[in-house]
Amino acid sequence: MDLTYTEEEEAFRARLRDWLTAALPGLPPRPSPQDWPGRRAYDTAWQRALFEAGYADVHWDASPTRRLIFLEETEKAGAPYVGANFVGLLHAGPTVAAEGTTEQRARWLTPILRGDEIWCQGFSEPGAGSDLASLRTRAVRDGDSYVVTGSKIWTSHAEVADWCELLVRTDPEAPKHRGITWLAMPMDAPGITVRPLRTLAGSTEFAEVFLDEVRVPAANRVGEENDGWRVTMVTLSFERGTAFVGEVVACRRTLAELARTARKNGRWDDAVLRRRLGRLHAEFTALWRLTQWNVSEAEATGGVPGTGGSVFKLRYSHARQELYDTAAEVLGPDALDLSREWTLDRLSSLSYTIAAGTSQIQRNIVAERILGLPKER
Repeated sequence: MDLTYTEEEEAFRARLRDWLTAALPGLPPRPSPQDWPGRRAYDTAWQRALFEAGYADVHWDASPTRRLIFLEETEKAGAPYVGANFVGLLHAGPTVAAEGTTEQRARWLTPILRGDEIWCQGFSEPGAGSDLASLRTRAVRDGDSYVVTGSKIWTSHAEVADWCELLVRTDPEAPKHRGITWLAMPMDAPGITVRPLRTLAGSTEFAEVFLDEVRVPAANRVGEENDGWRVTMVTLSFERGTAFVGEVVACRRTLAELARTARKNGRWDDAVLRRRLGRLHAEFTALWRLTQWNVSEAEATGGVPGTGGSVFKLRYSHARQELYDTAAEVLGPDALDLSREWTLDRLSSLSYTIAAGTSQIQRNIVAERILGLPKER
């Protein structure tokens, strides 16, 4: 795989850096983490600025390499992340771009890129645990609509979303992986109840969603009926393959800040801590190279990340937890201060071995699809 950048790609990087240098100083202060309407307005205003500057298309119409450069440079510059619309920009949008009809692409992609509409993810269920294919939310075809009944949990940003990428069971008699359908559900449809969930850090970016005979137009089905598991694998390949790129850059920056803090507060004298910081530096350098390899592979295979994303997700989840455990060592007693950014990041890092597919699920994927080991019976 070619991990180098072309002259054209480096020129794109230079233009983007210049634009970020001019655009970022004019941004208003970021809203409180608990002000979700304010955060939605802030995030969508930034997305509109990207759209008007010609940079919004990087999430699916640009090459994987250009997408990588965009995420790397915006993170380095401290630009706002995709925020409240990460599901639309990093999961649902790329899936619709890859699997949707011409009409669906026309309806949903531009509003996502302009920041006009926010999406949430309705995959996980209270009784399914790590086995996503065990979902029970039922959808029955009734004329030109599906009637959906069930519930979802850990639904990201449901409280401010306009649309939901929703997995439903349309054939309860079929094997569990073959009776699933991928729908785009309007969040203002009658019969939807959203109840925010408070995380360990006190935030409410997740919610429970209860669906009581919600009617979803059949035209909102992405892919064929009962072929939703295959479409879901496309969604998850983006979630595990490229959605964490900016976070790797952020972790490398945090690691450098940790070393500087340790030198200032005397923790640098601890040889064990220095070795740990050095090992983490090597870890995140390797993860960045793996990211480049995955993007290069996606470039060669049509733009959809492959199973290498599971290798990345598995190691990154644990490396991030180790990074913020090390941050607690550097901070000492200050690690208990919830107003410290690293403290909140440490709490959020605990979820990474669960979110976007648990580490156990990633190990199964690596074992079966990469190493060729037999499937569990």
